Amino acid sequence: MVHPAQSLTDISVLPYTDVLAWIVMAVFVAGVIADRRGNRPLARRLTAAAWGLFALFWFLLIHHFAFIHRSAIQTLLVVIAVPSCLYVGWRLLGGRDSLLTLSRAIAFMTILYLPFETSEVARGLLIEAVAFQTATAIDILGLGDGIEFIEDPAQESTLMNTFWFPETGRASRVVFECTGIGAMAIFGGLIAAVDAPKRKKLLAATVSIAIIWVLNIGRNVFIALANGYQWFAVSWLEGPVMFLFGLSDASRVSFFVADRILAQGLAVFALVGLAWFVSRWVPELLDIGEELLSVLLGREIALRTPETAADGGKPKP
Repeated sequence: MVHPAQSLTDISVLPYTDVLAWIVMAVFVAGVIADRRGNRPLARRLTAAAWGLFALFWFLLIHHFAFIHRSAIQTLLVVIAVPSCLYVGWRLLGGRDSLLTLSRAIAFMTILYLPFETSEVARGLLIEAVAFQTATAIDILGLGDGIEFIEDPAQESTLMNTFWFPETGRASRVVFECTGIGAMAIFGGLIAAVDAPKRKKLLAATVSIAIIWVLNIGRNVFIALANGYQWFAVSWLEGPVMFLFGLSDASRVSFFVADRILAQGLAVFALVGLAWFVSRWVPELLDIGEELLSVLLGREIALRTPETAADGGKPKP
């Protein structure tokens, strides 16, 4: 996503969440190591504890997504994540060892994501790379006339990540959430966790990350232009959107419509579609989906057809 440059609120909710995230990752990894060494009882206990800490992590983020980030979709997902994590941990303690594969995926996701989240240097390089490519895409589309690509107006930042629109006096800036690293870590972690031929996993990871990167650049272009040119600054939208997101500035309506409603809504469908597409190469990914849905719905769910089961292993009973 691309944030209005006027919104300079620190996106790191609490200093404690970064520390807690590393602790969560360490406990998940410890559970993976215990499982790989054949100590299943210890793996269960460690991984269940990691899920409990993961629930606490998401609980601490509810206020951020609801009142600072003001994202209805992300707030809903975080609220759902808290009891879901606790339930998965409880089922693990109860002996549902098949959930260890999902837990292994979480471990890989955090390994891929946290270095960028917690390292200022890595985060800055990623943001500037995405911002430059977004600016390049805007120019290629022939929409860059009059737009200035400038340094972040925040006093503590020297990143080149901001688009200034003199025509409307608006600015959009690329921040960490605009990089798509979260979605890439999810797919990378899922693919790394399953037992499948390494060549297939490498191909699936490469293709999925490339697709996410391209789609994310397109999303950034759309949000930057929609906010900069005030595409959704229409009277019949202003009232409902300002009420829904608690806004006092009507000039922010275009950003919230473009990002919080359109881009985030379409992203859910895009990621589900990508997951289906990637599962054609690595059908073992469906095992994780089956397991998660079975636990959450309380009944066994079968996503793999006999053909995909034959391609990726034995069908689940």
